[in-house]
Amino acid sequence: MEQLPIYAKQCIQCPSQEYPNSERTHCILKSVTFLAFEDALGTAITFTALCLFVITAIVLGVFVKHRDTPIVKANNQALSFILLISLLPCFLCSLLFIGHPNTATCVLQQVVFGLVFTVAVSTVLAKTMTVILAFKAMKPGRTMRCLLLSGASNSVIPICSLIQMIICGVWLGTSTPFIDIDSHSEPRNLIIVCKKGSVTAFYCVLGYLGFLALGSFTVAFLARNLPDTFNEAKFLTFSMLVFCSVWVTFVPVYHSTKGKFMVAVEVFSIIVSSAGLLGCIFAPKCYIILIRPKENSWKALKNRRGSK
Repeated sequence: MEQLPIYAKQCIQCPSQEYPNSERTHCILKSVTFLAFEDALGTAITFTALCLFVITAIVLGVFVKHRDTPIVKANNQALSFILLISLLPCFLCSLLFIGHPNTATCVLQQVVFGLVFTVAVSTVLAKTMTVILAFKAMKPGRTMRCLLLSGASNSVIPICSLIQMIICGVWLGTSTPFIDIDSHSEPRNLIIVCKKGSVTAFYCVLGYLGFLALGSFTVAFLARNLPDTFNEAKFLTFSMLVFCSVWVTFVPVYHSTKGKFMVAVEVFSIIVSSAGLLGCIFAPKCYIILIRPKENSWKALKNRRGSK
């Protein structure tokens, strides 16, 4: 009986930077990928962020032009300007997540994101406190009136921003974000990503933002029915509801995605939450300023107060 020949085959695993071909005869070098500006997704995100940046700049221009009208002066016009100015870098910081990552962008992504959003959310909290102080100041008693005139609510912004700066400083001092290569998420691609360094620090920044947003939402919700002309507490409440909903949804979606789509989820959350603040707070005011200017006058203001 003829004996069949025995063929011995030895399999060699491809390095992490390579993947086997379909015949599994040799290894092929993986291509390097990241969320680039040239990609369809990167182009769409960039276009959206720049469009919203321009819209915010236009709204800021409208408010500056009509700064002496009642609707702009209501609820502290300085806070409205601060909020609009802080929303400008909120939209632009999303561009830091697009393109080839480097050490500078990896650090700036999280620090700029944390600080500019803290300024924006703390400004909403200050505006909400202004609504309550303005209503309380109408009642007998000098304490609330003194707090309103002294601009005590404005101090919320630097205090909250300082706390976030300390958190970011500790983050950068202990575990700075760095560039890394993800060779496992996609079998044929090497994904260049920014590692956050300390995941705990990242969620401390995000959790602090959530704490401010929840506080702003709670205060605005309690003040939503105060009988004040041009009371924007309802709009502030809805803006914080949108903001909190976006970032609560972000956490599970972020952990369920991989590669550059994980970056896209974070950028999408940044843009949508910023757009929520812009649209919910300033769209109703722009509607009155531009479409129904007769309601934005001191005479109309007196008539509304008289009818109430």
